[in-house]
Amino acid sequence: MKIAILGSAGMIGQEFLAQVSAAEALMPDVTALIACDVVKTPTPATLAERTTDVVGNVTDAAVIKAVLDHRPDCIIHLASVVSGEAETDFDKGYQVNFDATYALLETIRGLSAAEGYRPRFIFASSIAVFGPPFTEVLEDNFHLAPRTSYGTQKAMQELLVNDYTRRGFIDGISLRLPTICVRPGKPNLAASSFFSNIIREPLAGKEAILPVDESLRHWFASPQAAAGFFIHALTVDLSQMDHNRALSMPGVSATVGEQIEALAQVGGSEAVALIRKQIDPVIEGIVSGWAPNFTAARARALGFEADWDFMAIVEKHQSRFGG
Repeated sequence: MKIAILGSAGMIGQEFLAQVSAAEALMPDVTALIACDVVKTPTPATLAERTTDVVGNVTDAAVIKAVLDHRPDCIIHLASVVSGEAETDFDKGYQVNFDATYALLETIRGLSAAEGYRPRFIFASSIAVFGPPFTEVLEDNFHLAPRTSYGTQKAMQELLVNDYTRRGFIDGISLRLPTICVRPGKPNLAASSFFSNIIREPLAGKEAILPVDESLRHWFASPQAAAGFFIHALTVDLSQMDHNRALSMPGVSATVGEQIEALAQVGGSEAVALIRKQIDPVIEGIVSGWAPNFTAARARALGFEADWDFMAIVEKHQSRFGG
């Protein structure tokens, strides 16, 4: 199997490569990887000989051609402008999060017409496609009503994946990811970045800003679980799905207060004391428009699995990165 990963140098891309490297005996035969990002992708040594780097932006037609020249059997589309940046830079958000995907799918459609090329297409969507008013727990048929440009762009891409699948150009699936927590590294421009910051930074002895009230409830998955969703999607039987190829992924529902309780159990009161509350109405407005809990019944029925509670998420981060 040839796998192309768009956005391979990002957090999920790196975790995906690490899991493929660590568990090859459990994986399909990965004959080649095409790693595409704006920077060269760090690749595990065990995969280096099978990996081809394509360095460039997915908005560049030449970059997309370079990826598709390998005719990957599966394309994992992780490349995206994150939520906060998509909200502040309207043009960039639509160029990267919609226009580039449409151009990519159109290029695949051309190859489909010319030679019958039909890859599996796994798209990283988001729970930001939903908007209030919410039920206590969202069923899989809950309506799409995004309250941000980012969520709107993700919803539009989901519809493209559905339609290009219906027309036979791709075999597509969209994975609506929970907020990924705890993200390693430094804070980014995502509106949801603070969910990780209030765990990661105090465990490292650093101050973290909490821009929302502790009562805010949200839907989470660890980076390890998120990468596992994409690994499972490589081989799951998509013929079991109906026309709607978008799935809300399993996760953990927790309030910010419950996050902090988990932090206290791991890092003690000293870690909690490093959280400084400073309400940001813009960030609070964005994340309060995201759904807090899901059944994820369709995904679970197809074998997708997530973390069992928020403490498990914190422990996974601590075991990997210390603190």
